[in-house]
Amino acid sequence: MSDTNFNTFKDFVEAHRASIYNKICEYVPIKDPIEHYKIMRDYIDRQGKYRRPGLVLLTAYLYGATLKDAILPAAAEQLSEDWILMQDDIEDDADLRRGKPAAQKIYGWVHAMNASNTGQMAMWKMLNDYVKERGPERGGAVYDKFYDMLSYTVEGQYIENEFIHHVKDLSKVDESFYLRIADSKTCYYTVYGPMQIGALTGNGSETDLKILKQMGYNAGIAFQITDDILDMVADEKEFGKKNFGDIYEGKVTLIILHAYKNATKEEKAKIDAIYKKKRDDKTSDEINYIRSLIEKYDGIGYAESVRDKYGAKAKEAVEQYIGIMPENNYTKIVKSAVEEMFIRKK
Repeated sequence: MSDTNFNTFKDFVEAHRASIYNKICEYVPIKDPIEHYKIMRDYIDRQGKYRRPGLVLLTAYLYGATLKDAILPAAAEQLSEDWILMQDDIEDDADLRRGKPAAQKIYGWVHAMNASNTGQMAMWKMLNDYVKERGPERGGAVYDKFYDMLSYTVEGQYIENEFIHHVKDLSKVDESFYLRIADSKTCYYTVYGPMQIGALTGNGSETDLKILKQMGYNAGIAFQITDDILDMVADEKEFGKKNFGDIYEGKVTLIILHAYKNATKEEKAKIDAIYKKKRDDKTSDEINYIRSLIEKYDGIGYAESVRDKYGAKAKEAVEQYIGIMPENNYTKIVKSAVEEMFIRKK
């Protein structure tokens, strides 16, 4: 597989999807108690975009590794997404995931949470097996990077949940707060972390890891802002999640921050009252009121302008470092991968 030519990152991901999925199923088989394992397999079998494991394999190939060298870290990356999303949906009480009802809506939060732990244990088993297979130096470097990435992600989740469930006050946060969460939950976990893990399965150096972070941070911020915009405007069936979920959940986005910053004192008070409510207590009229303020103050337009700024920085970083990176069949796909992080409709 690693000697095949691809035109885009999307093509690359689709060509490797089955290999990644099959490896995950080896570690999360359907066995007794059957219903328990079926719950974790539900999100696995729905199959997401596979961007993260795609980045692991892409940079693995870029730095001289093979599919055999990198399949376990790639599968672990995707499995981490599957079990983390199940826990996220429980914490947020989300309605939809990948176009279907969220796990806790089908099975109840107790069974869904327990099943997500099965996914987490299988993920660490994959990485432990990788250390045994590749040795303590290379295998250990991948394991440590994976641990560092997930630890930082969990920190971001705590910061976001603290705001959603306790602070609930937009006057106490700003864009730096948003960027901190985006760095941990999106930039590191979704973009440069997977790329660094892939590089470590090959012959990537510390300098290479720094370069990948430079590119991945800016692409990750642009990716998250795009995700926030899609939450407002995307077709639910295509996006796979319910519209306006960020408002219902009381999350901080650049869209709402911009509207709040420019709102009148009276409008701020109404936003504050809505954001203090729990998800299920917010009415459609209240959601529509916030939407009207976002439209009034062009919150989406502002977010798009910031997204484009970070997207341009990501492209500049690619152009700056592309000549330093290894030159092979995968070099050109890196550029496609970075662009596809934020130039998307779902």
